[in-house]
Amino acid sequence: MASKNESGIPVNVANFDQLLAYVIGYGVDFNPTKETIKTNSLLQVATYAKDALAAVNLALPPHTNAVAARESAFEPLGKLVTRLINALQATDATKQVVDSAKTLGRKIHGTRATPKKTEEQKKALLAEGKEVNEISSSQTGLDDQLEFFDKLIKLLASIDLYDPNEADLKVATLQVLYNDLQSKNSVVKSVQVPLSNARIARNKILFQDNTGLCDVASDVKAYVKSLYGATSPQYKQISKLKFKKLKY
Repeated sequence: MASKNESGIPVNVANFDQLLAYVIGYGVDFNPTKETIKTNSLLQVATYAKDALAAVNLALPPHTNAVAARESAFEPLGKLVTRLINALQATDATKQVVDSAKTLGRKIHGTRATPKKTEEQKKALLAEGKEVNEISSSQTGLDDQLEFFDKLIKLLASIDLYDPNEADLKVATLQVLYNDLQSKNSVVKSVQVPLSNARIARNKILFQDNTGLCDVASDVKAYVKSLYGATSPQYKQISKLKFKKLKY
């Protein structure tokens, strides 16, 4: 999915095409000394920019599909982990073992063992001279979830008393699920590489200082303004064309 910043990139390219059309329409009047804004150079920039957009669009569907497949696979994990903990509690496993499983379950869910203190509670503790040092529970990235899920599976596998009748709760089934989640996560990482490289190449063509599409368009506007004047119909034609330069 494109970010909000990326949503304006095709507009830059479309506006550059319009700018180029006006420039060509000026005929022999348009005769700058700067190489980067001569008509042939502008034609080349327009071609490179459209090719760069096409390359990103080509790399995007595999990434989108892989992310969707991964999200679909991970979505039921939270409920499954809750069932696993309940299944373990329903055995004669010791409280210590159950608590260890619950800790891993909380980490997979990304929840705290104790609720986060409110601002009022923090102020009260500080007023009593007590230090407030809450450990973040933000380890909910997919890599973290996979690690904790793997640890939970290994913990369950080590408990002889854990032998549920439900097929989807059995250790062998959980291991198959873990391998599938790991595989789908790896696929996303692999298809991220060509997409990221395509975006880097595109952004360089559009936003690089001096030679990028946006700076070149700005130079063209300045030249047309000097050529025909700030109140000329020619400059009014192109002055309304917007080029948003993004950081990359």
